[in-house]
Amino acid sequence: MYGHGMFYNALDPTFLLVIAGLVISGLASAYVNSTFRKYDEFRSSKGVTGTQAAEYILRSQGINDVGVQQIAGDLTDNYNSGNKMLSLSEATAQSTSVAAIGVAAHECGHAVQDAKNYIPLRMRAAIVPVANIGSTLSFPLIMLGVIMSWNQTLINIGILAFSLALIFQLVTLPVEFDASRRALSILREGNMLDEDELAAARKVLFAAALTYVAAALATFLQLLRLILLFGNRSRD
Repeated sequence: MYGHGMFYNALDPTFLLVIAGLVISGLASAYVNSTFRKYDEFRSSKGVTGTQAAEYILRSQGINDVGVQQIAGDLTDNYNSGNKMLSLSEATAQSTSVAAIGVAAHECGHAVQDAKNYIPLRMRAAIVPVANIGSTLSFPLIMLGVIMSWNQTLINIGILAFSLALIFQLVTLPVEFDASRRALSILREGNMLDEDELAAARKVLFAAALTYVAAALATFLQLLRLILLFGNRSRD
């Protein structure tokens, strides 16, 4: 009906961009999981758990309004600035491994960012609702534009809406890298880990950071595909 419109066949070469994004994300996820498992066998010499490390770090930074709790799941660790709660997964909370302490310290890094009003963290929090709305509306807007005889204005708005997801991913990168930097610095200053243990924790946090880089790259490839398929096209 619409010539080279939205209904591309299975040989659509731009689909390779989606596949590339999935491969990159999959490799990054596999790498962080294997790295965590490897250093989860490396017990810290001081024998503190992830929960104890988190509580110590928060106190040492003068942060008294953040709670620490254990949650279900594997590597589901997170810090919620809304309710001031640091949640550690089962694999992190009770483990005395260098990997667990590194992950716990990283989440504490976000709490420190929050306490110090770290601007990229504030930016990310502000972008979240806009990015979620953009991601939800982007494809319906693009499809509606195609149905309406290739209404390029609607299509471009849809592409722009999807680009908000990429902006969110890009803002996330400095937030995550900075949290890891703060975590390693605090662990060193508090003598919670020796140099060999710090090196191992650094590898775990670097592997985790790669997942955010991979997510940003995958989102960029998706955006590129949308531009190639629908950007500045006219109805055949």
